[in-house]
Amino acid sequence: MNHPAQAATASSEDLAASMPKGTAEVATEAARANSLLSPRFYTTDFAAMDRLDLAGVRAEWDAMMAEYEGDNNHDHFQRDEAFGPELAAAQADWSPLLRQEFLDFLISSVTSEFSGCVLYQEVARRVEHPELKALMRYMARDEARHAGFINQSLKDFGMGVDLGALKRTKAATFFKPKFIYYATYLSEKIGYARYITIFRQLERHPDKRFHPIFRWFERWCNDEFRHGESFALILRAQPELLRGLNLLWVRFFLLAVYATMYVRDHTRPTLHEAMGLDSDDYDFTVFRITTEISRQVFPLSLQTDAPAFRAGLRRLVDLSARMEVAKARGGLVGALSKAGLAAQALVCFARLYLHPVDRHALPAQIRVAPAW
Repeated sequence: MNHPAQAATASSEDLAASMPKGTAEVATEAARANSLLSPRFYTTDFAAMDRLDLAGVRAEWDAMMAEYEGDNNHDHFQRDEAFGPELAAAQADWSPLLRQEFLDFLISSVTSEFSGCVLYQEVARRVEHPELKALMRYMARDEARHAGFINQSLKDFGMGVDLGALKRTKAATFFKPKFIYYATYLSEKIGYARYITIFRQLERHPDKRFHPIFRWFERWCNDEFRHGESFALILRAQPELLRGLNLLWVRFFLLAVYATMYVRDHTRPTLHEAMGLDSDDYDFTVFRITTEISRQVFPLSLQTDAPAFRAGLRRLVDLSARMEVAKARGGLVGALSKAGLAAQALVCFARLYLHPVDRHALPAQIRVAPAW
């Protein structure tokens, strides 16, 4: 009798041999691309990070580090025996459009997870701060597992991303540490909200689970949640980042993360329909969860359910689609058209930025539980 892990590996290899193939080069090139909607790699001022003082959050920090050390997901990211047969049965019903949108989703996801892994590894290597160094090693460990697990599913289609080549060749954007803290906190928390919303939907409607990877989403997104908790503590340890003119940056990053997600998700309507989700309903559910969570750190939140705010996001989707048409047209006319549409998108973003926000006091207890 085969060991379960051997059986799972064998069935996965059989599945990979039978599925329509793309190429690893195409996947790696897609992951390498930098655009307004694609995940990026980051670098920062590591010396400035060494000045982090955690005295104000010491008790919650120590409890969190004990959770990382306990590593409750150490054996989670392994395929079981049912993975291969489940995928083989489900993918027979995929439309070409669903296949393309799902592969785009996997490539974007592996790039995002690996981006976090690379950043955390670099911070751990470059800082002297012992507690920050330890945290970053734990988080890099988690993100490496996530990226590797997603990449396994891309390899089923012959489209595994060459992560080594990606690390060597993808351009990195410099962010000040405070921008890293804002952006990474939101990325981890909205990642949790996205994954848990999908998991709960497919838990209620298992017939809509068209790929077995979704069975791993609950414990996976709890890793994302804990990562966000780490940055919540880092931000609350530096109260100057959460008041005064810095609130303008908080507002900017909230809007940028929400708008990017909304526009990107509306390029994948078939993916959501396959899960029984409407893209609009899904996105605003994710925004509400993220807004509720982020009250632990940010003293303001966006009014994402306001009709004017929703109308602005829909306009960004329309302008983005028209820019793609202009880009495909090419030539001087296409370039001028794209520039004009980009200017309109900038004005639309500015109007959304100036939309009224809700304000509230920060709670005394910083950490929250993944209860959604």
